[in-house]
Amino acid sequence: MKIQIYDGENTFSMDVTPDITVQDFRAFLAVECDLEPDAIALAFESRPLDDEQRSLQEYGIGEGDLIVLNRRTVAETASAPTIDWSSVPAPNDTRTSAVAAPNARTTIPDDDDPEVIRHMFLSNPYQLSLLKERNPPLAEALLSGDLARFSEMLASQRREVSERNRQRVRVFADPLNPSNQEMIAEEIRAENVRANMESAIEFNPETFGQVIMLYVEVKVNGHPLKAFVDSGAQMTIMSARCAELCNVMRLVDRRFRGIARGVGTQTIIGRVHVAQMQIGNDFLTSSFSILQDQPMDLLLGLDMLKRHQCCIDLKKNVLRIGTTGSETPFLAEKDLPLSARGIAPSPAEQEDAAKQASLQEADDLQLAKALEESQQIDEKKISEVTKSGFPRQAAIDALKECSGDVTRAIAVLFARSLGQR
Repeated sequence: MKIQIYDGENTFSMDVTPDITVQDFRAFLAVECDLEPDAIALAFESRPLDDEQRSLQEYGIGEGDLIVLNRRTVAETASAPTIDWSSVPAPNDTRTSAVAAPNARTTIPDDDDPEVIRHMFLSNPYQLSLLKERNPPLAEALLSGDLARFSEMLASQRREVSERNRQRVRVFADPLNPSNQEMIAEEIRAENVRANMESAIEFNPETFGQVIMLYVEVKVNGHPLKAFVDSGAQMTIMSARCAELCNVMRLVDRRFRGIARGVGTQTIIGRVHVAQMQIGNDFLTSSFSILQDQPMDLLLGLDMLKRHQCCIDLKKNVLRIGTTGSETPFLAEKDLPLSARGIAPSPAEQEDAAKQASLQEADDLQLAKALEESQQIDEKKISEVTKSGFPRQAAIDALKECSGDVTRAIAVLFARSLGQR
């Protein structure tokens, strides 16, 4: 008779006699599937075929019936049986040893015991890594340290597998049923997807890696930034926080406010029509649209790239400025900002950035105040210099040059007057 064998992935048929024993049938399957006989577990209609001497006919298996073949994993601990050593005397022990009980026997761990399976995974790092990749829920229950939780998850997944196997048996028993045909088509589609993924893993493994975005180092008003180069963006964008840091918020034309639409929507505060930006050693002019809730500090859009004839050279991994001919390398992954790596800055990092921005603003104000004070010349000093016969504007220029020192200013003016004669 011809019977069907399902091994969890494929279904194949075998011609056997009805009176063949389970032991002989398992041996034939071992040769057919290149497995060890002890690694094969057979089941028919969810009942295990565990009596080696019974025939298939005695189990009620007939023409065209389906037998499920499960591959058993022998635990590493099974090769080292646990023996009760309490009845064995220690060497040179003068005490009288107890005689072992006649019914004492070796305890061999059960492969289906959740505790044995848990110990097997914990003692084999490679199998544990595969479990984390292919079955994250079960791996999480395993690593939680709760044996009851792991046992419940394992039993639940076993019930699901058993139900799927029974469903497959029902489907293949009546393949002409329209609903069964839909399930068969879905199974074929899933198999094609799996084969496509396996092919990609073997021949194009780089497609599963993460592609980093293109960033370059720039300076706006002397403030260093990491700008995202995006040729798919229509305009160059700057966040409101970055505009405050670069001191260009005072130039925002709010008549150009609106809504930016793309993957999502964001509010445009306004537009800075002209600002200087340094890329490498080149100083370029650009305009910025200021967005309220933009996660990136600066995004170089197509308007700026076309204006300066920029070329994204992926072979050399550089951004080439066409108007100047200079090249700027793209940043490596380790140099990217946290937002580009999918890492949100912590509250402490945000607070540090705000403090740094406020300190920079205070330094700028102090420098401007000092410069303004240095340019204010005392009228009394100007009159002292003009008494020596020099014009007022020349006296002011000399005092500024000499930081308000009257004597040095007069000496400088005398030296210039002598040099002109």
